[in-house]
Amino acid sequence: ESGTGKEIVAHELHRLSGRRGPFLAVNVAALPGTLAEAELFGHARGAFTGADRDRRGLVEESSGGTLFLDEIGDLPLALQGKLLRVLQDGEVRRLGETAVRRVDLRVLAATHRPLKEMAETGSFRIDLYFRLAGLELEIAPLRERPKDLARLIEETLVGRATLTRESASALKAWPWPGNIRELLAALEAAVALAAPGHVIGLEHLPRALRERSAGAPAARSYRAAVNAARVGAIQDALLETAGNRTRAARNLGISRQSLLYEMKKLRIGAEENTR
Repeated sequence: ESGTGKEIVAHELHRLSGRRGPFLAVNVAALPGTLAEAELFGHARGAFTGADRDRRGLVEESSGGTLFLDEIGDLPLALQGKLLRVLQDGEVRRLGETAVRRVDLRVLAATHRPLKEMAETGSFRIDLYFRLAGLELEIAPLRERPKDLARLIEETLVGRATLTRESASALKAWPWPGNIRELLAALEAAVALAAPGHVIGLEHLPRALRERSAGAPAARSYRAAVNAARVGAIQDALLETAGNRTRAARNLGISRQSLLYEMKKLRIGAEENTR
């Protein structure tokens, strides 16, 4: 999903790889259609209007290092063949040139789109898909990573602000559809609004969180109270097991399937995982 920290993971993989070259990241979806080829693969002088000099593309610039292609599913089919040649042969040809140049880089790609299904229907090259899918990492949404949520809140606020019990509960209960990006934006705004007292209350959080939290006390029915207790028990179990659903179910004394059903019913990260 968008905002889960894909680029951060990619950067750490590069840092730990021992590669001495640069780490370059590009959002493929943001590349202008007419200039995407030149941006990625470079161009020769005179290749198109405005090309007044030879220019290396991002593939050449990242040689010796890592190139991170975010939203690879948006790469035009016409350019997928050129990227495949880079991966297979370690060669790149600039726009407007016939000569090929050798490159040595690690390519990491990310997407929120179903690449395998796209490859099967022809909207993404299946040979490129299999080249890229040699090693896959799935980054779960923040709502399924309660331990990460608690750590991100703590590390962002340490030495800057503290939370009231109400604001801490609101942050914990929110599903964070925008993931880490949404969380950090909310915390930065709250820190600014809470100054100079540096105590973040419910009034400093985004409206959606305030409204959800304000709505909770009003629904004091038996069913609402039971559901709130169920949500709290499940979230606490997931927090204690770092999101491991099998262990969380065991600690709660229910089957894993029952836990998944409860999470779906209560809207606590309903996606299935393998843990």
